[in-house]
Amino acid sequence: MSYADLDRATLARLLPELLLSGQLIDRSGMAHCIGAFGRETMAQIAVEEWMAASPVYTKRMRAALKITGDGVADMFKCLQLDIGAPPQFMDFRYTIQDKYHGEFVLNHCGALMDVEPMGDDYVTSMCHDIEDPTFDATAIATNRRARIRPIHRPPRRPSDQHPHCAWTVTIEPDREELPLPEQSIVMSATKAANVELSPIVPGGEGHDDYVGPVWEDLRFADWSHSALIRMAEEVALQHQLLALGFVMSVRGKSENEAQATEIFRKQLTGISGLTADRLRHCLGVDQDAESLAAVLRVHPILGPDQYVGAQVSVHGSGENASVELRLPGNSDANADKGWIAYIDPEHLEPVLAMASAVHPTWSAVSGHRDGDDLVIEIARGEAIKESGEVAIARFSGGATFEFADRGIPLSITPVSAG
Repeated sequence: MSYADLDRATLARLLPELLLSGQLIDRSGMAHCIGAFGRETMAQIAVEEWMAASPVYTKRMRAALKITGDGVADMFKCLQLDIGAPPQFMDFRYTIQDKYHGEFVLNHCGALMDVEPMGDDYVTSMCHDIEDPTFDATAIATNRRARIRPIHRPPRRPSDQHPHCAWTVTIEPDREELPLPEQSIVMSATKAANVELSPIVPGGEGHDDYVGPVWEDLRFADWSHSALIRMAEEVALQHQLLALGFVMSVRGKSENEAQATEIFRKQLTGISGLTADRLRHCLGVDQDAESLAAVLRVHPILGPDQYVGAQVSVHGSGENASVELRLPGNSDANADKGWIAYIDPEHLEPVLAMASAVHPTWSAVSGHRDGDDLVIEIARGEAIKESGEVAIARFSGGATFEFADRGIPLSITPVSAG
């Protein structure tokens, strides 16, 4: 499996999908946390997982795309490539006043649309309790003197208030630096935090880095093939880091390891199926074995290649064709005890969710050990219903969200330069 096998146009279509998939991880996991622990503990888990992952993956994206500055423009660039802010679904609109001062609003907040029907208590948990510490955790990857503070935010008063929220971003030289979150320091020691991904090789058509102005809307077709490969790998890795943060936090709240494992597997199953469904439509593939293999090869749960090392192959032809998924036991992903480590011959529900999302008859899923590797065979069987875990994740409006072509992007000019 490798994003490098995809052409530039396919990668450009895929990037928004990968970013949205990362956002929907919480739609898959947090319902199970509410059921197990209640709303307030669910909010604590959300804070801890994002504070663990966000500073780490933001630092990685900065290095990959040569975002070396310490101002608000550099912070905004990172937000545009963050699974916490997928384009259009979380429709950030940025204003840069000068190097160290800016604002943003959300013209559309897909997360708010998901949570608002649940009532003000849940909205407050997300828009206050979770956002306050996690926004700052993201900001300090650019500058530890940065602060993101609300101008207004939900619960909406009046109920149709628009934009959905508005925030200031300030960086003051005499302000005390915020420390790195303890969770992110722990995360920095993982294999995921330190894995080497594909280098961006300059010279191809399109952008090789994100040096220069902030673009109002990223048009991924404007980036080079090499840059798109690295960006896709980094976004898949963001999934893995967020999952590690999630299970670290859940384990600390659970009565025992069995409870933490059950919740983690349910989260994994839900996002596995929902993402596979969206990827099938994004790729425009059919429902045969080659189509299933194509979806598995780009599924972020199984990537990036350098971290997970998943291998996908098709055996046979026609109606008798099957797909083999091999997960190596010596991968960094297994060493970190993240998602992949929780798939075994007795627990193949995440793979079944991926396969049956391509077509309900990809239901004969079995696995065995080949040395340290896990080999999973996927064949045709009786059509099955979507699992409850996937149905819970599908509660989000992100399940049916459609990206729009917004045309040629405009650069954002600092107000002080106008």
